[in-house]
Amino acid sequence: MDNMQKSKVLVSEEDQQKSYFKYYLQELAQAEPEHYERFLKAPISPEQALAFSDRNGLFENMEEKAEIGYCIMPDGTGYIANLTKMPGVTTEMIDWWFAWHGLDNLRYKIWDPEDHYKAETQNKVRALDLSLSYRERLWDTTHEITEDTGMGPDNIVINFKYPGDVGYDVSKIGTKACSTLIVGKGFGKGQPPLATIPTIMTHFVREVEGGIELRSRFWMGWTYENGRDVKILPEGMRVPPMGPMSLGAHCIKEFTNLAAILPQVYAEEKDNF
Repeated sequence: MDNMQKSKVLVSEEDQQKSYFKYYLQELAQAEPEHYERFLKAPISPEQALAFSDRNGLFENMEEKAEIGYCIMPDGTGYIANLTKMPGVTTEMIDWWFAWHGLDNLRYKIWDPEDHYKAETQNKVRALDLSLSYRERLWDTTHEITEDTGMGPDNIVINFKYPGDVGYDVSKIGTKACSTLIVGKGFGKGQPPLATIPTIMTHFVREVEGGIELRSRFWMGWTYENGRDVKILPEGMRVPPMGPMSLGAHCIKEFTNLAAILPQVYAEEKDNF
């Protein structure tokens, strides 16, 4: 990506009084240029992609599949893969972050102050339910989001799901293979055709020495309903390559910054719901 600096999104005077506003003021952590170059240089081949039907392969050795890249699959659907190494970050921090950040827009803004405008959970009672674990507070909740993934600000809805309700083998979550799994069904509310393509989002966490590895995967044009995979992209339509390319580059940017700030944010704000 180029080094052209973007303006930060606006914040209110009230936001400026909050304890975590200082993270908005910080310079964004930058991914290594090689990371972007590897992602953007050319689409990977579909053979290197993990098909939606094979998503439980994330629990296995992924050496045969590309960890970073995007492509358009033969059926026209879009695919994105990214790997973020997050030293000093724990599984609990990730589960906490996803339960915590949807309760105040500034929390979403500090994740990526240049591209994140708002993230509002529509299920605040569940998010604040102390009887639930952090990951349970996220399941079956909906976040209404405004963000810029590379083509201007857009309104997006993400319905976060219990992984078993999207076809994942939950017996393998909480093991050496996978410590936690964030899954969402997303769709845009902007102008068709690209912004409205339903997408399955997965953030797959594996603990490693000194931190975690976060594997992000997006399947654009797919959903999961009534126990089966459903291609929801209309026949004859193909996802424009700019869609997965820009979303993937945004994923690199936002998770690089989250990796940098999360240990300190968690230490200071863990009990501030």
